[in-house]
Amino acid sequence: MLFIVGLVIVIGSVFGTYGLFYPLGVLWQPVEFVIILGGGLGAFVIANPKPVLVGCGKAFGTLLKGPQYSKESYMELLGVLYSTFKLAKSKGDLALESHVENPSESSLFGNFPKFQSDHHAVDFFCDYLRLLTLGASNPHELEAVMDEELEVHHNELHAISGAYQVFGDSVPALGIVAAVLGVIVTMSSITEPPEVLGGLIAAALVGTFFGIFMAYGVLAPIAGSLGAIYAADSHYLACIKSGLMGHMQGYAPQVSVEFARKTLPGPLRPSFKEVEDMLNELPAPS
Repeated sequence: MLFIVGLVIVIGSVFGTYGLFYPLGVLWQPVEFVIILGGGLGAFVIANPKPVLVGCGKAFGTLLKGPQYSKESYMELLGVLYSTFKLAKSKGDLALESHVENPSESSLFGNFPKFQSDHHAVDFFCDYLRLLTLGASNPHELEAVMDEELEVHHNELHAISGAYQVFGDSVPALGIVAAVLGVIVTMSSITEPPEVLGGLIAAALVGTFFGIFMAYGVLAPIAGSLGAIYAADSHYLACIKSGLMGHMQGYAPQVSVEFARKTLPGPLRPSFKEVEDMLNELPAPS
């Protein structure tokens, strides 16, 4: 939603203000637009593999919705961690096997619908719980594997925001290309009267304007917004990792949950009292 608000402000400030004093029709130069956006889009396709291109298309939904996780999402996640670790402490890690193998039908995860519907988070959590049931017990080795997986995930998301940034970096130069082509057209019509030459020069300069506007008014903000959203959402998996590390080192469920809570940024971090009250109301894990 904030993305739409910001885009409206940018377009309104530039084109709305201009239109108050000058005719907007002079800015309508479709040939320049096709050269700049078509050339930029072609370079965009050449530079990025198919998974990144697909991710860039899906990123518009992310821009509209903003960060995926709220404070309530993290409260639920802490409940998931506590219930899971409590079950493992009382009945052993092998008691988690049925929940890990079929999380979509797990009665344990069924108490936490938002988490259960988040396939990436569920897979991340269950994969490491599965390793525990298989006998992996060295927390330092598992932490190294988790860090590597989180780094891969970060790089995949960074490739999407980075692709938009590179797209934004390219369009000012393509605006210059469009302007140069417009100058060529102007020079080939040098014998025309001043009013015709003026229109051709104006059309050429629109290319430079449009390239800069798209770069710094649209594409760079898209890249920055996506980067911020991905960074905010990355705390969810990091929170799971911290809880798992506490559990693997033998701490009580409450302590492992506190480790996870302390990794959260201030606006999203529930207080110790809020978490304690929520944990006391959870159903007994089974």
